[in-house]
Amino acid sequence: MSTASRLPQFVGRLASKLPVTVDSTVRRLAVLSLIGQTVLVVTGGAVRLTASGLGCPTWPRCTNNSLVNTPEMGIHGFIEFGNRLLTFALAAVAALMLVYLWNLRKERKDLFLLALGLLASIPAQAIIGGITVLTQLNPWVVGLHFLVSMALVVFATLLVNRAYGRTGGFRTRPLASLPGVLRPVMTAVALFSAIAVMLGVVVTGAGPHAGDANAPRNNLDWDLFSHIHAVPAYLVTAGTLLAVYFVFRRGISGIFRTAVLMLLGVTVLQAVIGFTQYYNGIPALLVGAHMLGAALLMAVATNAADIARSSPVG
Repeated sequence: MSTASRLPQFVGRLASKLPVTVDSTVRRLAVLSLIGQTVLVVTGGAVRLTASGLGCPTWPRCTNNSLVNTPEMGIHGFIEFGNRLLTFALAAVAALMLVYLWNLRKERKDLFLLALGLLASIPAQAIIGGITVLTQLNPWVVGLHFLVSMALVVFATLLVNRAYGRTGGFRTRPLASLPGVLRPVMTAVALFSAIAVMLGVVVTGAGPHAGDANAPRNNLDWDLFSHIHAVPAYLVTAGTLLAVYFVFRRGISGIFRTAVLMLLGVTVLQAVIGFTQYYNGIPALLVGAHMLGAALLMAVATNAADIARSSPVG
């Protein structure tokens, strides 16, 4: 029997062993995707904040003669190449997720398309990372690299919610009725969170942590854009406090209450980190914490808006 004729049989045997319902493995892979995307934000921040942005001075190779970093490149090469390797690990998780969803690709298009989007975005992210290196850390390209990571955090959050039946058309978890005003409020909070993150990218491009001593800056007024960046952050805080008021006023329980309290916690944490770094000379460690906070903010804001959208109004 030829190899070509054996392939359909192999695929058929493999498909017969794959789940036909959303099982614990699918859920774990969804959570792993979200954790991995968040860790990628942290390692990407470490690359920039340790001035390792050109630790691998070219792309797709690490050097002109080596695919990997060499001992002569020191810690900067190790940090930069480690960040590149994480991208391959995330691609493997996304590909495995698609394999496990194969028998559900028609019934659960929501999960399959989200997983496909994650997989398709990862090589795109790698290419943007390559352009970042080839342009000697152009701040606008660096910012785009970060924003794509934020979008992937959003996709992964939605994937987790759908996999656990918390939201969407295949919801299995009961949701408390919400006042009608909370749907647009939580949508606005998610939108203003995204705007705050985008403006944060502009602030970062004007700041001192360029990823390399010779990397260009965007030459904008850092102090001015720091204050502009704070405006949507204030709106996120206001929307979150309004949601907290309704949660306790109406005695709303369940996962929406948890989502709002998580949103409040992350919002307060981001505010504390933001003000502290502003008044203390933007230390690298706090900048890294603020980047992690940005990823967490996008996750919890997406989660709260997603749950509010799926909840009955009453």
